[in-house]
Amino acid sequence: MVMQTSIISIQSQVVHGHVGNSAAVLPLQLRGLNVAAVPTTLLSNHPGYQTLRGRVLEPELVGDLLRGVEERGLIETSRYIVSGYLGSRANGEVVAAFVERAKKLNPDIVYICDPVMGDTNLGVFVADQVVECLLDHLVPLADLLTPNQFEAGLITQTKAASFEELDAAITRLQGSRNARLVVTSCAFPDTPDGSLENVVFEGITRTRLVSPRLSIVPVGTGDLFTGLLTANLACGCHLSDAARNAAAVVLGVLQCTISEGEHEMQFGSSIDALTPTQENRV
Repeated sequence: MVMQTSIISIQSQVVHGHVGNSAAVLPLQLRGLNVAAVPTTLLSNHPGYQTLRGRVLEPELVGDLLRGVEERGLIETSRYIVSGYLGSRANGEVVAAFVERAKKLNPDIVYICDPVMGDTNLGVFVADQVVECLLDHLVPLADLLTPNQFEAGLITQTKAASFEELDAAITRLQGSRNARLVVTSCAFPDTPDGSLENVVFEGITRTRLVSPRLSIVPVGTGDLFTGLLTANLACGCHLSDAARNAAAVVLGVLQCTISEGEHEMQFGSSIDALTPTQENRV
């Protein structure tokens, strides 16, 4: 018997902290969605610590797990594929081949690509070969992209420092690739002080969503945001509403984390923020 699955999520997995699938799966499940979580890494923690144990998984293993997903019929029962941190170019190629097969088996499946490559503070933090694989193979396959502002610049080969520059770059991208985008963590010259923006690009519509900038930016907030965004879309929300709610929930988690005096996102004490209620439902 096939278990009804809604999301196939292909991302990193860590023992300590919340990044990749360790950030995305719980919010999806709390919204009543079954998740097939496929790891690209098994690590003790994210690389921001002095020590790091575990490893990036071999592409043969990732590919084998994805074949198992196919054999269980999960492509046919799923509505979304999400990919995040890849760990290696070879893993990216395996994921791209899987997405291509999935789209043939289930033409209605939606591929959401979080093109994890870097950010404004750190620059590019993956190997050049991973960037090339994302730009050449995964980004063109995506129905929805969720880059941060820095990654949007890499995708469009621009600096995209202002909203107008980003808008022009995304317009050119959409002219050749019919994808929707949510560009996160944007700081433009006209962004209100103490704020960040998420910008939704859907067709010719642009929606700028302003959120408070808090004193901490834990690793994994983008993974949590993409997980929440996917969950909201799976529950029938329009993209801009899904992004607005996802940002609000991430804000709630960060506020709980600050109140706990921690630097890693605290899901246990944030469970009320993560769980849909009448107050925080889209």
